[in-house]
Amino acid sequence: MYKLNQNETPLLDALIEYVNRETIPFHVPGHKKGIGIDEEFKKFMGLNPFKIDVTVFKLVDSLHHPTGPIKKAQELAADAYGSDAAFFSIHGTSGAIQAMIMSVVNEGDTIIIPRNVHKSVTAGIILSGAKPVYMQPELDKKLGIAHGVTPDTVRNTLKEHPEAKAVLIINPTYYGVATDIKSIADIVHSHNIPLIVDEAHGPHLGFNQNLPISAMEAGADICAQSTHKIIGALTQCSLLQVKSKYIDINRVHQILSLLQTTSPSYILMASLDCARRQIALNGTELLDKAIELSNYVRKEINKIPGFYCFGDEILNTPGVFALDPTKITITCRDLGITGYDLDMILSNKYHIQMELSDLYSVLAVGSFGDTKDAMDKLINALKEISDEFLGKSDSKPDFLDIPNIPELKLIPRAAFNSDKISLPLKESINHISSEFLMAYPPGIPVLCPGEIITKEIIDYVEDLKRVGLYVQGTEDPSVENIKVVK
Repeated sequence: MYKLNQNETPLLDALIEYVNRETIPFHVPGHKKGIGIDEEFKKFMGLNPFKIDVTVFKLVDSLHHPTGPIKKAQELAADAYGSDAAFFSIHGTSGAIQAMIMSVVNEGDTIIIPRNVHKSVTAGIILSGAKPVYMQPELDKKLGIAHGVTPDTVRNTLKEHPEAKAVLIINPTYYGVATDIKSIADIVHSHNIPLIVDEAHGPHLGFNQNLPISAMEAGADICAQSTHKIIGALTQCSLLQVKSKYIDINRVHQILSLLQTTSPSYILMASLDCARRQIALNGTELLDKAIELSNYVRKEINKIPGFYCFGDEILNTPGVFALDPTKITITCRDLGITGYDLDMILSNKYHIQMELSDLYSVLAVGSFGDTKDAMDKLINALKEISDEFLGKSDSKPDFLDIPNIPELKLIPRAAFNSDKISLPLKESINHISSEFLMAYPPGIPVLCPGEIITKEIIDYVEDLKRVGLYVQGTEDPSVENIKVVK
């Protein structure tokens, strides 16, 4: 399966060699192998992390100009994921996404993206000067979440915008929903342009047959993966993968070098090196365990009155082609409480911390770091919460329909860099927004920078606030005022 020896960890090995040499450090960082670290912090952490917290020199290589162990570690990552090139991103997937966009589109180029993209996509579009064309993802009004964009949506958008230089999709979503990415890749490639994938929540997909297909397997050209989210890398660690005739790998490297720190953490990079080894060698077995536990907890929660965890029953509904079972969305709308309420109860009363909460649900992220004991504690807590709240309040209503996407008058970069004034929301109609407006759930903006503010949007925002949905995106936390282009 692999061309290289996936048991190797060249960067970790180089760092251990440095430690074993007992080298005297006259280089940064200034704590000098932990000797200068605050005593309480040192006692808590132990010395080993500080011993490998080093800077760029020949033995440990350079992230910006890799010729040694970092180069080999990245080659091993590419081999594990089936890409032509892999890059370590130590400024997270957010930075990798910005680099992907800037590698593919330039100022004035059109890029097609879903409406519910992460803010790092918008940052990449602002930095590149590209012009976004938005696709609406499929909205599940019962769950209050956005699923994927469909192949038909991509096909129709490309037909309307043949000038597009790239298409970007999210796959899988935060909630573990995957679209038909292979069909989308075929559609995009029929226009001789690349498919960019925000695969932040899918660094594990290629390592177990019971999971959705990965971006690289499906034929995507470039993707960014949050290896810290699901597999064993430390927070802030991500990978950027390239496999494409449409993308210049050297340009990707140049853009990453522009964006990344010149003092990357070798602790983080070593964790990436080892996480790759772990998932490449043992991913099937580790993920079997995670999937089994996740399916167990989903089945048990669905027995508890007032709670619902979606599963295979939503397959083949619009935007739902496959599911990652390790994402456990616990919907509490029939219990008469919000996801925010449930999140606080679990955290404050039961010391159980969820990944996120929205109006209807909380999200538990399963991984091979979970135990049955921890899952049982979650199940038992939910049983007690059901006993306490069931029947005391009405179910939460379905989510409201989303307005039409307004006209884009300025590209996001121009709106972002423009002179601005703040206006009361109701007085901003027909002005050009320089801010976002969105409801969470489902996290789909109703207004993006550069777009014309319409009466339909203002009325919709007022309706959202009236029914108690969280509206965000403006500097004004009350969302009574919005900044517009002067």
